[in-house]
Amino acid sequence: MSETKRRARYTLEFKLEAVRLVKGGQVAAVTAKILGIPKQTLENWVRLDGKGQLKGAGDKPVSAEQMELARLRAELARVKMERDIFKKSDGVLRKGIDVRYAWIANNKKHWPVSLACDMLGVSTSGFFENVRRKGADKTSKPGTNKRISNEALLAHIRAIHAEVKQEYGWPKMWKELVARGIRVGKERVRRMMHNNGIKARGKRKFVVTTDSKHSLPIAPNLLQRDFTASAPNQVWTGDITYIATDEGWLYLAVVLDLFSRQVVGWSMRPHMQSSLVTDALRMAWFRRSPEAGVIFHSDRGSQYCGHEFQAALAGYKMKSSMSRKGDCWDNAPTESFWGRLKVGRLYGRKFETRRQAMDEVMDWMTFYNHRRLHSTLGYVSPMQFEKSWHAAQQKKAA
Repeated sequence: MSETKRRARYTLEFKLEAVRLVKGGQVAAVTAKILGIPKQTLENWVRLDGKGQLKGAGDKPVSAEQMELARLRAELARVKMERDIFKKSDGVLRKGIDVRYAWIANNKKHWPVSLACDMLGVSTSGFFENVRRKGADKTSKPGTNKRISNEALLAHIRAIHAEVKQEYGWPKMWKELVARGIRVGKERVRRMMHNNGIKARGKRKFVVTTDSKHSLPIAPNLLQRDFTASAPNQVWTGDITYIATDEGWLYLAVVLDLFSRQVVGWSMRPHMQSSLVTDALRMAWFRRSPEAGVIFHSDRGSQYCGHEFQAALAGYKMKSSMSRKGDCWDNAPTESFWGRLKVGRLYGRKFETRRQAMDEVMDWMTFYNHRRLHSTLGYVSPMQFEKSWHAAQQKKAA
């Protein structure tokens, strides 16, 4: 077999997406592992891109759809890695945090530390603090653990405030500090933030995008504002929003699982056609592989009422549910999600290109799923809430 046939061939859009992740700050070794490519190959692509010499199979122009496909490949690869970690760490979730830290330390050569921390429900900073503390304990005397000083506490608060891009008020800040192993009272955190002018970004009103002036069939409202679910993949909700850029509007469609409020599917396009919402649904279905009977709730927009989307729902054996006309409260969880995204990352930002806006949205959705504390879920992230539920189910079945 010739060298050309034996060597894997990657499209230009795949290479560009991989390089973009590295240039965006993601470690090359982690990116390579998620994408399933050799680390050296990725480093070569980054070097060639810097010289303007990066080429791909056929050197064809890269469309937005192709870039989206490349990101989907990376996301699916990450999901596979998460499943592998979950299988290998079976039983660890039911044990104490020290056992989880030990497992992560013993397996850091096989999986990225940040990903293992996400899967086992511990913070990355907490893991490294545990490593540092254990090193310090070898040389310190018993009983020397003192109350954290105001200066040290303020430094932690400022660091977290910058890390979460000013999204947390004092309740979430306190929960985050405790989760990272910092013993401090919530009133002290509230007072410290107030006295130093540290607060969450304020809420703003945003424009509704729903176009319900059409003659397409309308599905009944199966939820009636009951947004509870007892297990994953029972009820999904979807909606569309748009983001202004100098190149024009960027439209974003998401699919949320109401059980954990996790983003399970998404799509971004320069248009608001039916394919926008259909692609988001398709991603959710491939990622979750749900059983028949999932309720999909949306507004009455023409994209959701149209034949293409309704045919996709029927093909996946899902039930369509729609809000009442002009009533945003009938889809409150998704509207709340838009508010968090726009206040947290988009308000006050100017994007020269759609690509810049897409990068910011992707970064925030990753933060939201894996790390952002959610008050509805008892101040844990959507991913952690769902993992804890699966661990509890395994324990019951054992």
